[in-house]
Amino acid sequence: MAKKRSQKQRDIEALHEDLLQVSSLLLASFQGLTAQQDTELRRLIHSVGGKYRVVKNTLAQRAAQDTPAASLLQGLKGANSIAYTQGDPLALAKALAKYAKDNPSFAFRAGLVEGRVVSVAELQALASLPGREELFAKLLGLLQAPAQRLVVVLSAPGRQVAVVLGQAEKEKKFKEAD
Repeated sequence: MAKKRSQKQRDIEALHEDLLQVSSLLLASFQGLTAQQDTELRRLIHSVGGKYRVVKNTLAQRAAQDTPAASLLQGLKGANSIAYTQGDPLALAKALAKYAKDNPSFAFRAGLVEGRVVSVAELQALASLPGREELFAKLLGLLQAPAQRLVVVLSAPGRQVAVVLGQAEKEKKFKEAD
């Protein structure tokens, strides 16, 4: 069923509002995905805080005017879908890279990360970076390491004295006072 012009205009305006606020956008081809795979993909994207749309090329181009995504969405050819988020671009890239690995019908075409157009190779590199929680854990470990070493160094002389005294006691080198 064809959409009326007023409905298309509302779709363009809604997408335009979303594109004004996105921090990252990934353009992909989806041809060959089954309905079940498409539903699985939509759930995956939603779980990482993103949105997913299959859009007509001309509507996407019109919606992208005067947004950071304008250069990415100009001159589109073929069947395209966009996944975008206002949140963590790394989480979206990781989720889509894993999905693309499991479903060869889904393939990246290009992306926009923090206002910069990136290639497929750069998207793959982004997806291979460690996650936010993992980076925080590494940072915390690095911050705690000097304090732990300091405690070990400061406690070493006392421990060494205790060991020497313990051995001397064991070998009965102390005489009892009368």
